[in-house]
Amino acid sequence: QVQLTESGGGSVQAGGSLRLSCATSGYTVSTDCMGWFRQAPGKEREGVAAIDKDGTTSYTDSVKGRFTISQDNAKNTLYLQMNSLKPEDTAMYYCAADDRERLCTDYAYWGQGTQVTVSS
Repeated sequence: QVQLTESGGGSVQAGGSLRLSCATSGYTVSTDCMGWFRQAPGKEREGVAAIDKDGTTSYTDSVKGRFTISQDNAKNTLYLQMNSLKPEDTAMYYCAADDRERLCTDYAYWGQGTQVTVSS
C-alpha cells in the first residue's frame, strides 16, 4: 500500500523560504513521476512542479526560478524548496506519485497535504 506523507508547511512572511518534504511508503521515488500540487481556498488545484523518472523537472510559470523540486533516492523522499515566497503561494500543498507511466499527466497516489501560509 502506497502512502505519501507531507511535512514542512507553516506560516512565513513574504520573501521567506520553506522546504516541503514528502516521505513515501510502499513506493520508490524515481520509479515514475512525482509532483507537487496546491489548492488555495475557492480555487482549483494546480500543478506546481513535477519530476519524472529520469530526473527531468518542470514547473508552473508562477514558481519558476523560486521553487525547486528534488528527490532523495536513499531517503525515498520528495522535496519542494520554496524561496521568495509570495502571499499568492498560500495554499494546501499536496504530494503526488504515479507508477503507470502516464508521463506525469495523471497521478495514482496522493498525500493528505500540508498548509503553507505566506503573509505580506
